[in-house]
Parts: sequence; C-alpha cells; structure tokens
Amino acid sequence: MSYVLDPQRPVHFVGIGGMGMSALAEVLAARGFRVSGSDICNSNRVKALRNGGARIRLQQNAQAVSALREACRNPPLVVTSSAIKDTNPELAALRSAGMEVIHRVDLLASLLESHRRSVAVAGAHGKTTTSTILSTILMDVGLDPTAVIGGIVPWFGSNGRQGCGDVVVAEADESDGTLVKLSPQIGIITNLELDHTDHYSDLDHLVATMAQFGANCKTLLTNGDCPLLRHHLPGTRQWSLDGESPAHYRLSEIRCSSQGSWAVVHAGSQSLGPISFPLPGRHNLANLAAAMAAALELGVPFSAVQKACRTLRAPERRFEFHSIVDERLLVSDYAHHPSEVTATLSMAQLMVGNYQSKFPLVPRRVVVAFQPHRYSRTQAFFKEFSTVLATADSVLLLPIYGAGEKPIAGVNHHALAMAIEKAGGLVHSFESIEHLAEELHSNTQPGDLVLAMGAGSINRLPDLVRSPVPLAA
Repeated sequence: MSYVLDPQRPVHFVGIGGMGMSALAEVLAARGFRVSGSDICNSNRVKALRNGGARIRLQQNAQAVSALREACRNPPLVVTSSAIKDTNPELAALRSAGMEVIHRVDLLASLLESHRRSVAVAGAHGKTTTSTILSTILMDVGLDPTAVIGGIVPWFGSNGRQGCGDVVVAEADESDGTLVKLSPQIGIITNLELDHTDHYSDLDHLVATMAQFGANCKTLLTNGDCPLLRHHLPGTRQWSLDGESPAHYRLSEIRCSSQGSWAVVHAGSQSLGPISFPLPGRHNLANLAAAMAAALELGVPFSAVQKACRTLRAPERRFEFHSIVDERLLVSDYAHHPSEVTATLSMAQLMVGNYQSKFPLVPRRVVVAFQPHRYSRTQAFFKEFSTVLATADSVLLLPIYGAGEKPIAGVNHHALAMAIEKAGGLVHSFESIEHLAEELHSNTQPGDLVLAMGAGSINRLPDLVRSPVPLAA
C-alpha cells in the first residue's frame, strides 16, 4: 500500500539534489506542497528547486531539527533514499526527534497510484533514455504527462514535471530492490544484467526482484532480445529488433548510421509502417522500441508516434555534445557499466572519419576520459572494463568515484590502468579531474572526440577544459 500524502503537510527531502529525489520534489512543489530539503552540494538541480521556492540547506547536521521546527508549523514528512545512510547526522537527528520518515519509493508509489495511467521503466540499461523518449512522445501528442526521470529531458528541461494529463512516466530504479513496491499499469524492463553487486548477491537475486516487480504490473513489456528476460520474464508482450522474432512488437529492415536509425515497425501480424529516429546506435533503437511499445499500449496512434520520433533528443549526459576546444570535440556520457561503455564506444566510433555525422568537425580518434563508478562495480567487472576500454584509441583514467562506498584493497584506477595496457590499450592515469583538464591537450590531438564517461563527477570535465593558447581579444 502506498503512502497517502497530506497537501497541508510540509515535505522535507534529505539529499534533495539526487536525480530521483529532485524529480519528486519538483512534482510536489508544482502541486502546491511546501517543499524543503538538504544536500551537501549546490548542484544545478538544487539551484533549480531553490529558484522554484524550495528551502534548501547546504549542510546535513542535527541543526536541521530546530530549523524545520522554526520554519514549519506542522511537523514535516521526511523523505530519504538508499543513498542516505542511517548514520547521516541529519537523518539520525530527525528520527530521534520523532519525525516520520519514508523512503522515496513510497512517495513514487503514491504518485503512480494517483494517476489513471502509469508507466514505470525498469532495467539494467536504457531506463532514462526510454523514459525520455516515452515522455517526449506523450508531450508531442498532447497527453501532458507527469514525469519522474533520472536525467534531464530536453523537452521540458528538467527531470521532474507535473503534467495536467492522466498519465505518469517514472523511472524505476532497481539498484536497491525497492522497485518491488511499485504497481504501475504498464511496466517496462529494458534488459537484465547483473549490476549493483553491493545489493544483489548474484544474478538469481536480481531476477527474483525483477520478477516481483513484473508481477505487480498489470501489463509488463519486456525486451525479447535479452536472453534473461526471454527465458525468465517474458511478460505480457515483448519487443524485438529481429523482424522474424515471435515478439509482438518488432522492427525490421533496420538501418543505422552516425545520424540516426530507420526501421519498419510491426505489431502482431500487422506492418505499421516505417519510423525515422535521430539518435544513432542499436541500443538507442532498442530504447525507442520499448517506449514505442508503451505508447501504443496507451492508445497513441502509430502515425502520431511516427511524427514525434523525428525530432527526439537524448536526455542530458547521454552522448551529449558539449563544445569544441582547439579542434577537440568534448562529449559527455553517463555510461558506467561495461555494457553501456561498449554501446557508447560503438556509437562514438561510428563518427570517426564520417563526414555525415552531426558534429561540427569530423573526429579522427576516440579518446575516453573514464571515471570508474563504485569500488564494488569496478571489482565485479574488472576484466570487462579493461577489455572494452582497451578498444578506444586512448584512455585517460581517473580514480574511482566511490559514491559513498569504502575502498576495496587492490581495486583502484592504477590496477585498472595496468589491466587496460595488458589488454592492448593505451592509457594515462590522473589523480583528479582538475589534473586531467590541465593535461588534456598534451594527451590528445586535434580531431579527437574526447568522451567524458562515467556516472560520478566526470561531467565536470568539459567545463574545466580551457584552451592553452590565450584567445585573441
């Protein structure tokens, strides 16, 4: 049973700057709730929420109790997430003071249940892109959805949006297993692969969790090209990039280029027609197939889907072009699992020497500036990371972004650098993003596509890179 919100009661988010938390905070603020929160970083999401009227403290300590009592006539509802540990001084103080604390997933479950039509997008990879594509299609056809997404959606410039329609699209994070509390009308599982080894003991544990999520969905759409889903979680209906597949939704005659993709769409025995999509890469075509299947299940006409797809854009930090500095293309991407790194590198390599690519200049090489994310993930996929990174023309490697985890002996970027070299790659190690930014020009060449890749703070790199030669006035 989801949590029933009282519009008269203030809501306080501990760790409000996180993508999942800030999206919920934005939706509640738009609904008229009095929203406050805390964070340790004045991020863009924190700034946006402050501009919208949220009261946010840039510290997390026991003084939050007295500050909230002074600011709120009624005791606030406190929302936290799995990223905030029980030892967090603010959270511990709020609990000691007797304030009610719920997990963000309880709030998300309530939001889903408050809409007549709800879609929750889960899976190992592609959740944010699939959610973005679906939300954009629904916006384009006038359904005005509410959205809670793990990335910035170009259409509305935010990761959270309160719509006026009866549809909500939400990203369902599987990292902590809490998605089993969600009961959407339509559930999507984009693919399944072991990750988040800090939570999941093995693949069976992950499959069991996703099966419980699937059982809660009235309609479950899954990827027929994913062996784990095909065998363990076929769902209500599947989609596939194989035109001969038994999946209900299928794409055939696929053509992919550096400018985008084209395919013919089939539903059951019916050929619906061609679709053109401006994002390159088969992985993005799979994300499109998932979003399109959900849109069709919601009753959106295929002709409207066709029209909406022509102008789709990827969410922020998904192969996002940033700038050109001294003939070096700076691109940011969120990939942080070996499969995601593989897909993103493949897409980048499509651009090399391609005069039809959308970049302002034609790249000659792909250089990856990589920041490993979490010690547990780096340890679990050490061999896979070294193998795929070795396929880049050059790797600029940063220390592991711990994301709150404690270091693991022997698991560090120096060990990973040695493994990349052993796999045949060229790698240079750096001790900080600032150090890398300072040395970028001496470790790259004009015509390089520099791909800042990872889920931590690596997205700061393009802004830190400056020309070594003063520009003429």
